[in-house]
Amino acid sequence: MVTTKKDQRVLLDPGLQQADPLVYELLEKEKRRQWKGLELIASENFTSKAVLEALGSAFTNKYSEGQPGARYYGGNQYIDELEILCQQRALEAFSLNPNDWGVNVQPYSGSPANFAVLTALLQPHDRIMGLDLPSGGHLTHGFYTAKKRVSASSIYFESLPYRVSPVTGYIDYENLEELARLFRPKLIIAGGSAYPREWDYAKFRKICDENDAYLMVDMAHISGLVAAKQVLSPFPYADVVTTTTHKSLRGPRAGMIFYRRQCLAYSRRGEDLEPLINSAVFPALQGGPHNHQIAALAVQLAQVNTPEFREYAKQVILNAQALAEKLNSLGYHLATSGTENHLILWDLRAQSLTGSKAEKLFEKCSITLNKNSVHGDSSALSPGGVRIGTPALTSRGFKEKDFEQVGEFLHRGIEIGLNIQRKTGKKLQDFLSGLEVYYQPELIGLQNQVESFASSFPIPGFDARIGD
Repeated sequence: MVTTKKDQRVLLDPGLQQADPLVYELLEKEKRRQWKGLELIASENFTSKAVLEALGSAFTNKYSEGQPGARYYGGNQYIDELEILCQQRALEAFSLNPNDWGVNVQPYSGSPANFAVLTALLQPHDRIMGLDLPSGGHLTHGFYTAKKRVSASSIYFESLPYRVSPVTGYIDYENLEELARLFRPKLIIAGGSAYPREWDYAKFRKICDENDAYLMVDMAHISGLVAAKQVLSPFPYADVVTTTTHKSLRGPRAGMIFYRRQCLAYSRRGEDLEPLINSAVFPALQGGPHNHQIAALAVQLAQVNTPEFREYAKQVILNAQALAEKLNSLGYHLATSGTENHLILWDLRAQSLTGSKAEKLFEKCSITLNKNSVHGDSSALSPGGVRIGTPALTSRGFKEKDFEQVGEFLHRGIEIGLNIQRKTGKKLQDFLSGLEVYYQPELIGLQNQVESFASSFPIPGFDARIGD
């Protein structure tokens, strides 16, 4: 057989399976893991085939530092069109008037987006306030411990956390107002990563106005629910709104910053925040934007602005509430006793089982969730709870009855874990060894039932059954 020059060129550019069988096999294993398991991490989701195609597209090849129409590289005429399209779709998805709001779609993810806002609006050592990590806040909102400033926001700015009530688990707005009056922050952050209730943005705005502070809202977890009008919108009250794009929004892993054309904060009232935000993203903190992410985000934002997505977001909340009711009925304690969004914070301290142990235990049973601090915890590495979310399994078509079954699986897992702990004692390392030694039939039996149940549902984006 004669090999032509064209054939040789093709052979020099093989697909992944031929080019790197090891990475290909890991990819196939991950696909099977996602298909056969129950994905309950609140910050994860399954995106669509169209989004995955955009992520793996030729857009990844292009450098485009700068803004549309003002790039530092040539050849960006189609990238400019793409980014403008993504900006338009972002504003439309959240029902925002472009005369009132603008958006930067270049942040690589939510954490860089948050730090870009702080860089844009503050000077080093200015004061900020955010929800404390054990109360459900996020690292980027200024978290530090007695011994260490943990996040960059606590290193470069002076941070004071506000907290939830130890009695109700709800944000203590009276204490927040009193703290702000004493601390006089320049910026207050509303939003968190493990808070299951609505946010009273009007109260935040009032407190900000009393202290001449910016109101920044980090809606990373609930942005899909906001777009679908299933939870309260922060936009009437905030100066700046940040978000990731891959959680309840179901897009690629990226970030966005929405900014007011006329700032509400007294010291900059009426000012267009666009130049401050854009220059903080580039050149202050980032290089060229990831155009394949922007393309994939544009694809997803078009899907967000549909009746089908609104039904999806509604189902996410119904599923979370069904799971919460199931766990409550089994005698477990949940922060605030329930949820009004996509997540549940499950407090396991009454069972004397740490979130770290529960996370490892459920991983053995093909159930993925994450350890999480609950109010009163002293360690984020050995917290008293786990966080559970419903966006990913809702994307697979789960309904309320299915989540009741998920609750049964979780209950059985906890019972197995408590039996193991009785054998091993409470040290984490001993418990992890015990997972390999004790109760293997029970663990394997639960895993088999979980995988049989989970694999009966389709999964968006790819055919996981290939090579199974």
